[in-house]
Amino acid sequence: MLVRMRHDPRTHRVFATKSHLARDMVRRAHASPLQFRWVTADAAYGQDSRFRRFIEDLQLYYVVAVPKSQQVHGPRIEDRFRREAPPEAWQRLSVGPGAKGERFYDWAGALLPVVRERDGDEPTRRRWMLACRSISNPDEIAYYLASAPLDATLVDLVRIAGCRWKIEECFQTATNECGLDEYEVRRYTSWYRHITLAMLAHAFLAAMATLEREKGVVTTTLPTSWTSHRPRSAVSWQLALRPENAVITP
Repeated sequence: MLVRMRHDPRTHRVFATKSHLARDMVRRAHASPLQFRWVTADAAYGQDSRFRRFIEDLQLYYVVAVPKSQQVHGPRIEDRFRREAPPEAWQRLSVGPGAKGERFYDWAGALLPVVRERDGDEPTRRRWMLACRSISNPDEIAYYLASAPLDATLVDLVRIAGCRWKIEECFQTATNECGLDEYEVRRYTSWYRHITLAMLAHAFLAAMATLEREKGVVTTTLPTSWTSHRPRSAVSWQLALRPENAVITP
């Protein structure tokens, strides 16, 4: 049985990195009828320049987390924010509702220089670097890179970044309520069946909960921003003009 399976091309699988698997997932979604413009991911994928370029080659946009050691036009992204970000660049924004209300963080973002060799003389997108700082623990900072439309604002990018928390919450809920991680199998097919059934059960519960939930209207207040050019930096910091507690909802 095992010998036949090893020689059966239908069961042949080869090793693939996380980045390669992610590119395959995005490629399949892009080729399907599903319509989307943005991709978001954690640092395991965001730190891979090939993954980011792949997203751009599909004419899509992204907001991806990166490690603090990520180099951005030379220096590390952590060093760039600590040395170059002016105090007024930080804006208090919500990434969306959580168990205890809106989840606020301090965000700063800067437009990166255009790469002429890749973007040409008339770029259709701009790249950003972002930082998300905890209010209760200012030393806790997460970093992001983004590729966005020319008219995108920091608020837009925060909204996209916040979508990733919803995905992680989805997996956590599926684990707690539907036994997503309670499999005891040895084969890929068996594992896939269990995961599919658990996610289907979670989707059903989520749909039923949505139908039962009362519909409401959410008021959204967006901050205005301008570009401030600092002489010592090639990036453009986005400054807040409105009060800090501007709320956005993904």
